Amino acid sequence: MDPLESLLEGPRARGAFVMRSLLDPPWSLRVRDESPLTVVALVRGSGWVLPDPHSGAGSAESAQLGRVGFPGAGTTAPRQLREGDVAIIRGPDHYTVADDPATAPQVYINPGQITTTPEGEVLCEVWNLGVRGWGPNPDAATMLVTGTYEQESAASRRLLRALPPLIVLPRAELDSPVLDLLVEESAKDRPAQGAMLDRLLDLLLIATLRAWFSRNDAPAWYHAYADPLVGKALRLLQNNPAHPWTVAALATEVGVSRAALARRFTDLVGEPPMAFLTDWRLALAADLLQDSDATVESIARRVGYGSAFALSTAFKRHYGRSPREHRQSGMSAERGTDPLARASSAGH
Repeated sequence: MDPLESLLEGPRARGAFVMRSLLDPPWSLRVRDESPLTVVALVRGSGWVLPDPHSGAGSAESAQLGRVGFPGAGTTAPRQLREGDVAIIRGPDHYTVADDPATAPQVYINPGQITTTPEGEVLCEVWNLGVRGWGPNPDAATMLVTGTYEQESAASRRLLRALPPLIVLPRAELDSPVLDLLVEESAKDRPAQGAMLDRLLDLLLIATLRAWFSRNDAPAWYHAYADPLVGKALRLLQNNPAHPWTVAALATEVGVSRAALARRFTDLVGEPPMAFLTDWRLALAADLLQDSDATVESIARRVGYGSAFALSTAFKRHYGRSPREHRQSGMSAERGTDPLARASSAGH
């Protein structure tokens, strides 16, 4: 599994919110939905994405970003969108999408994708333009297609930590027809259309990130996979998390001294080998708890813990709740009843 594939192993859109917004200048959307990840494509017209001045600062994610050496993770400047450009916005910070940075917000997008005027008037029905279409004018000069991941899976936390608050990829660098397909399918209402849109949104995310990660502005640790020593160590840890790894055993497999591997791994990845392994094991365990009926004991052994008790202790220390509570929250989130899930995704 290559490094980008391992990062993208987690995100799987499930009932993602997909919408075409049709707007005439001047327009400005203030987004406060606090979703973990959003993809915005400018199909026609032009615009700007304006993160809040504090975007990315003060969160656990930003602390990790700083530790892995991503430049400028704490602040993000406004970025212009031209026709065909794709933006990826990492939540939960608020941001604005507008025709011009000086345009005051005219619409607020709140948790649950509820849209209102600044005065609180609900616009969802007033601006309804049919199947996944929204705006005051169906022939507007600007069309945005937005795909929102409203829930965060545990394994995708590593991806979210890998991303800056905002990525803008020019259309010329998106070597894929998937954006055109998503636009076309977003206007259809057919059986299993939600599943179709989920998969197309996943593909657009992957195509955009694949292009972005190949650029020089990708985080430095990403290139650690190309290092002959650290890259091999990363693959050994990820592909066999159940193995009783130690730094010494990993160094023997890679063919260097323990001290040399620990120093080089930390420099390139941003954390020591065993810290990386712990995070990876717990992320896998979190997904298995919510995506399978396996017992905590069997999951523990599958991800490298000797017993259910050992996994439970590490899991609660890392996530703040037990494996059992985590599994129950996932079941409740699918029914829309989990208060922890609602808090983490701001009501979605």
